Parts: sequence; structure tokens; C-alpha cells
Amino acid sequence: MSEFSSRFFDIARMRNLLIPLDLALVGATGVGKSTTINCLFGSGVAAVGDGVEPETKIISSYNVSEYFRIHDTAGFGDGINEDKIYSKDLSFLLSKKVKTKGGEDLFGFIDIALVILDGGSRDLGTTFKLLDNVVLHCIEPERVIVAINQADQAMKGRYWNYAQHKPEPELLSFLEEKSSSIQRRINESTGLTIELPTFYSAYHKYNISSLQEQILCQLPHTRRF
Repeated sequence: MSEFSSRFFDIARMRNLLIPLDLALVGATGVGKSTTINCLFGSGVAAVGDGVEPETKIISSYNVSEYFRIHDTAGFGDGINEDKIYSKDLSFLLSKKVKTKGGEDLFGFIDIALVILDGGSRDLGTTFKLLDNVVLHCIEPERVIVAINQADQAMKGRYWNYAQHKPEPELLSFLEEKSSSIQRRINESTGLTIELPTFYSAYHKYNISSLQEQILCQLPHTRRF
């Protein structure tokens, strides 16, 4: 068991959370959701698409271990009709309630939502709309983790050190401002405050430890009702 997985399990057990914990993975087509899963929990957990057709067509569930399960939603941004269906399915997933074995109380099925943004895109309007109208309407903001993938493409590949797989100072400053800007924009749009998004590159395995730390820091303290 990796250090990340071990810490994850210890926190969940200490807080008496429902096991397995369920995480909804949200993001546009091609943003790198499956690659992110494999970076976080080991290669081969999720299938990765290299072509124009998205690998995830419906909600796919991955049992990372006996105490953690990921629900990888089909990417949005493929068309107006497809996005309407996607929004409806995502809303259902985030609002779903379950009972424990032998219990009567209803608990939220999804414990955390990880929303991945495309660091190389300037047009994040569709993602923000989804956050405003679906995600933050269905689940509490403290249970929503926003992260920025493809940090290497944030300035169209400029100022990325390909030899060391990390940003040069110019790109690092740009990414820090982008993260702060996204946090402000979500607050201005919804009135809700999320944690400062982590930027990373799943492809280059850059800053993955920071993303893992953000997930651990935002693990819920109580079961979701």
C-alpha cells in the first residue's frame, strides 16, 4: 500500500466515514481524467484514450481498494444534447442517497467531487457553468476539489522545462495566478468559496503529490447526509 493510500485509509477510519469512500471525477472530454486516476493510484486503474474518441462514454466505477471507489463520468463538451444528458446524469449521481446495511438513515452516496480543469484552455465557460448549475448545487463546496491539469500547456508549451518536467519561473507565476483567478471567479459566480485549486500535469507526473495532499486535506470530517 502506498503512503498516500495508507494515509487515506487511516483518515477515513479515524473519522468513521462510510467505506468505501466514493469520489466523482468531473471534467471535459480530453482533460485527462483517466490519466489523473492512474497517476494518483497506479497505472492500469483506468483506461486512457489517445485518439479523438473519449475513452469514458458513461459513468465508469473503479474500485481502487476496499475503502475507495472512483466514479469517472463521461466527459462533457461533446455537444448541446450530450451535455444536457451529462448534466442530468451527474446531478443524479451527486444527489443519490444510500442506506448502510441494517440501517435506516440515508447518506449521500458521493463523498467528494474532483473537478478537473484544462490548464491549456482559455475557454472554461462550460466547466464553470457545470460547477454553478450542477456540482455546487448538489454537493457542499467543502467537498468539491478543483484541480488544473495539463499545466505544461498553460502557455501553449512555453516556459515548460521538458528535461526536468516542471515549469520555469514565468510559467509557475502564470499558473499561480490562474489558480487564484479560478477561485475568485467561482466565488463571484456562486458566492461560494472553494479551496485554492492545485495545478499539475498528469502526463509529466508534475505536482501529483500536491494534488494528493489536497485530496487528503479535503477528506470530509463526517458522513454526508
